Amino acid sequence: MAQERRGAVEVFGSQLLVAQRIEEFQFVKVRVDGAVARLTLDRPEHNLLNEQMLAELAAGINLLGERNQIKLIVLESAGKAFCGGIELGEYSQRRVFQLLDAFHAAFTAMLDTSKPLLVVVNGPAFGGGAELAALGDLVIATPKARFAQPEIKLGVFPPLAAAILPYILGPKQAIELVLTGETMSAERARELGLVNWLVPETELQKKVEEVIAKVTSQSGPVLTMAKKAILGSLGMPLRDGVRNSMKVFLNELADLEDSQEGVRALVEKRAPKWKNR
Repeated sequence: MAQERRGAVEVFGSQLLVAQRIEEFQFVKVRVDGAVARLTLDRPEHNLLNEQMLAELAAGINLLGERNQIKLIVLESAGKAFCGGIELGEYSQRRVFQLLDAFHAAFTAMLDTSKPLLVVVNGPAFGGGAELAALGDLVIATPKARFAQPEIKLGVFPPLAAAILPYILGPKQAIELVLTGETMSAERARELGLVNWLVPETELQKKVEEVIAKVTSQSGPVLTMAKKAILGSLGMPLRDGVRNSMKVFLNELADLEDSQEGVRALVEKRAPKWKNR
């Protein structure tokens, strides 16, 4: 991977956190292989999210999102747990607000990135970890995956999950998960739409590579616009959502060389040759 020249700086409250070049991150390992960027959570043993880890996650996604050659970002874990949530034990009441600022910056990066985001869950995803999975555009899980929002048991509620889960699970299932703090199996998560693919652990890497191949075989800019049209229409009345999607299609997509190439390839009965522009 080429050396990343720029440092990434995030300001959380009164504290300045500087994430060095992405190859020097401490808790989020970054590897770029052609059109695929892999971010691996690596903070033994439960990948609990602290300020530095959240800063690295935000900076990594933001920096990779600016790279034209990247078509897909994969978020996965190096340990048995995907992510046990936010680490609160070592934080004073005053510093908790700084931690929450860091949390907000990381999840905003996930929400705002133009790149499709594939999340791979092969273990428990609790609290903030479950929210990481919920923010994935695509999610692959194994039966070892479990999802929970246990914040209610600590006298708080998960603000991000409270807003996002109703879109994914429906309001009643979201309320059940948030108000009870109970754990959801991978099978149930698949039934409700939190997980796209549920595969045995022995087939996990094969499935990940299969999904990567399917996504990265498409035009990068078209992937970005398709994601923009889908997510930009969420929450809108149907007619407004259709107008929003058509606006992206007519005003942005039509100008792409790849869109013209796709039509030519169809007429000429051949595979398209994307220029990614």
